[in-house]
Amino acid sequence: MFQWPIRVYWEDTDAGGIVFYANYLKFFERSRTEWLRSLGIAQQRLKDETGGLFVVTQTSIRYLRPARLDDELIVTASLIETGRASLIIKQQALLKTEQTTQTPNPGQADRLLCEGSIRIGWVDAANLKPTRMPASLYARFPS
Repeated sequence: MFQWPIRVYWEDTDAGGIVFYANYLKFFERSRTEWLRSLGIAQQRLKDETGGLFVVTQTSIRYLRPARLDDELIVTASLIETGRASLIIKQQALLKTEQTTQTPNPGQADRLLCEGSIRIGWVDAANLKPTRMPASLYARFPS
C-alpha cells in the first residue's frame, strides 16, 4: 500500500474548522499522482510520449470522522483492479498515529477518516475517448 503524508491547511477547511468534504478528493488525487510517480510514471511525460492520459471516471467515498486544521494525514493508494483501459484504486485518509489520543494504541479503524474507491480510465488526450493502455504502461502495474 502506497502512503503519502498531507497536512491540513486553512484553505482545506470550512467555516467550522474541519476539512471540507470535497477536499478529500484532492488529497486522494495527490496520493494517486505520487503513487504513479513511485512506479516511474510521470503523467506529463506519459502524455507527451503516448498521447494518452488518465482521467477519473468514477468515485465512491465514505466519510467517517473529520480532519481539522493542522492535522497530519496519511493518504493511501492501493490497486484493486487492473483492466486494459482502467484501474480501480482503493484510497484512505488516516489521521497520523502520533496525533490520536482516543486510545493508547489506536488501530487503523480509530484513525480512518475517509475511504473510497476511484476508477481512472485511460483516454486519448486529443479527443478524450477511452482507449486501451499501451502494453508498456499496463505492464508496470502489479497483477
